[in-house]
Amino acid sequence: MKNPGGNAAAPVAGPLKVRIDGKAFTFDIEDPKLPDWVDNNKLIAGGYPYDKKMKSDEYDETLERLQIELVKAQAWLQSTGKRVMSLFEGRDAAGKGGTIFVLRQYMNPRTARNVALTKPTPTETGQWYFQRYVAHFPTSGEFVTFDRSWYNRAGVEPVMGFCTPEQHEKFLDETPYFERMICNEGIHFFKFWLNIGQETQLERFHDRRHSPLKSWKFSPIDIAGITKWDDYTRARGLMIERTHKECAPWIIVRANDKRRARLAVIQRILLSLPYEGRDLDAIGKEDKKIIGEGPSFLGTGA
Repeated sequence: MKNPGGNAAAPVAGPLKVRIDGKAFTFDIEDPKLPDWVDNNKLIAGGYPYDKKMKSDEYDETLERLQIELVKAQAWLQSTGKRVMSLFEGRDAAGKGGTIFVLRQYMNPRTARNVALTKPTPTETGQWYFQRYVAHFPTSGEFVTFDRSWYNRAGVEPVMGFCTPEQHEKFLDETPYFERMICNEGIHFFKFWLNIGQETQLERFHDRRHSPLKSWKFSPIDIAGITKWDDYTRARGLMIERTHKECAPWIIVRANDKRRARLAVIQRILLSLPYEGRDLDAIGKEDKKIIGEGPSFLGTGA
């Protein structure tokens, strides 16, 4: 969990040893200067297909068009009673919160909710694992986003030792059946994995650590994550292999460039919803370099 009272001036860690593509590096997050080996690779890390960010003018113009379409889609949900649920997963600092923000920015918050659950209470710990998430599912006409979801049990929990191997295996076995019920219920269901490279994550952690506005986002879990990159990679691969199904596919978005990633997410949602007045020219075509599905697409990135 994050510490909302975090102090950017308080030391949290000494120099850490990290290994990237077989090479060893030392990363001191307390040093205000970002190392060159991080700065030079923060965008292209993990084989990202662009070496420059999308220009801000192009991004702003495209985003506005897409947000207009989102308002149309929400009106369609209200008039038809259809439901949408979208999960956002990814490593720490992958850009989940920012993507959800622009997705919901101009939607009516009364029927467009975001769910970001904290650590389970003792009561919730004693319940069926999925129970506290089901309580937040959309009702008629709602658009619900989850900033992390039940997939905590496929990533953070097994890597950090917060669940047993038996609980992890049970989750991987049962989740496809659980999600089939969601789809059979008629909910438009999306699962996004925002994929970032290792240097990208280090740069974003460094920015959080030294920004007075973002320091609350930085936590001991982030420090642990720096040293467990490979463990998270293995957990992610197993999760996607076991829970990527035709009715509930994993949509992989290469997210080193936050601007392109946000647009890709919104485009996929809009192209999947048959809402009244949909303008396909305004939505545009997907960038297949950064968005795809399942293990095969994930295997071509970080």
